[in-house]
Amino acid sequence: MKILKGAVVAAALAAQPIAATVEANEIVWGDTLPAGLDPHVVYDVPMQFYMLNVYDTLFRYIGNPPELEPWLASGYEVSADGQTWTFSLKDDVQFHDGSALTAEDVVYSFQRLLNLRTGPAGAFLPVLDPEGVEAVDDMTVRFTLKQPYAPFLSAVPLVAILNKDVVEANAADGDWGRAWLSSNSAGSGAYVLDPATYVPQERVDLAIFRDHFYGWNDNPNPIEIVRAYPVAETSTRVLALINGEIDATDSYLPTDQIERIARAEGVRVAQDESMRVMVIRMNNAKPPFDNVNFRKCVSHAFDYEGFIDVILGGFPVRNAGPNPQNLWGAPDDLAGYDYDLEEAARYCDAARSEGAPVDRGVEIHIQSALEQTTQAAEVLQAGLGAIGVNLEIVPSTWAQLTSSTGSAETTPDMWIHWVSTYFVDPENWIGQMYDTTFAGTWKASSWYANDRVDELLRSARAEPEQATRAGYYEEASRLVVEDAADIWIYNTVQLRGLSERIEGYKFSPVGSGGEIRWISISK
Repeated sequence: MKILKGAVVAAALAAQPIAATVEANEIVWGDTLPAGLDPHVVYDVPMQFYMLNVYDTLFRYIGNPPELEPWLASGYEVSADGQTWTFSLKDDVQFHDGSALTAEDVVYSFQRLLNLRTGPAGAFLPVLDPEGVEAVDDMTVRFTLKQPYAPFLSAVPLVAILNKDVVEANAADGDWGRAWLSSNSAGSGAYVLDPATYVPQERVDLAIFRDHFYGWNDNPNPIEIVRAYPVAETSTRVLALINGEIDATDSYLPTDQIERIARAEGVRVAQDESMRVMVIRMNNAKPPFDNVNFRKCVSHAFDYEGFIDVILGGFPVRNAGPNPQNLWGAPDDLAGYDYDLEEAARYCDAARSEGAPVDRGVEIHIQSALEQTTQAAEVLQAGLGAIGVNLEIVPSTWAQLTSSTGSAETTPDMWIHWVSTYFVDPENWIGQMYDTTFAGTWKASSWYANDRVDELLRSARAEPEQATRAGYYEEASRLVVEDAADIWIYNTVQLRGLSERIEGYKFSPVGSGGEIRWISISK
């Protein structure tokens, strides 16, 4: 019988008095928190921070450029037809309650995800059924795919491995433990959740797990306590960093806040090349956005150069399509749209002549906590206003926006977000953004539909040769851009404010530098 972890966390925290750790080895992370704590349900950047610290996966991305390394797995084999994947597990992994990880935990984790059909399940549902995951023995897991799926290994780090016995002991009414896990944990990661202090989207406290399988020899002075307290507004968040109230900000800082940090003592900005595309989504299923000429009108009304070079100080790099320009599968010659109000007006007139309700006024929803989304909306509002199109800016939150994208009717006219690196493959971007298979997810919230694009993206998944896959993705990118499915703005250079106390900060595009196990405090 496994012990539930609440007592384990309480003991860990009790052994490290808070007053002492504030002075010694405690940090406060001021970034956004996920809407809930179940890693099989929530699928976004805030969850990456939580998941990478509390859970482990079979493989993990390390460093920048991100390298895929065995983590819980010691190795794998794949059949010649690409449909059978067999993973061997490391034999020294403990969960937070002290029990050993076995193949049954891995099988349960994948079957749970596939049955829930939420979070990162979309990457696997087309190719993997629950019964296709089986334990060969205590330390070996076999996956039998319904068809070849080239991104399979790249996508494996999406799936947190759960302590089967703990989750099952807390399941109710066939929910796979979903209600319980939304505010508790069942992992083996480098840090342990304190469920007693958890407040949804307001507070997460973590304590070091000294028995983590990776050990701590690489970091003899690791962080003992992590307190994650998001600060709602950008300038307030930066002020808290400068005043020493938090040790890290979010990684979406606008230029004025970067300059503010640069002028202050005891803080710095970590600048890292990433793969995270800023995009303004357009609901292609809702008039007037169902008219390609109107979408081209809007695409030409955004001042890309002014936004990137003036407002953002030239830190990001223009990205004309859905795939990051520093990833294979992105066409080198993709020009995209430029800021041209004459062209915008011409396309708007064409849309109007075709019966599109151009003059009804449209909305763009922004993330109030992230100032860049407001700035981008204001740039587009000015451009559209100059050609007589009324754009209303609607404040919202990430949680509200992602929960609204389940149907075309509830999805906003437009909304702004970034598509970050959840796994390193074009499938993470164009594959899940524009294949109709993924309609109803936040990633596919433009409700774009093109039969040829579907065909190309599905062919790319089944093709083992990267060079051939790249050709499919490049053709699909050109078609999606020609259809003006969305407005793609830039590929991120990540900018995160950090206290000078932070040492060993290790950035990877997967997780955005939020993996705490590498960090220590300067003396």
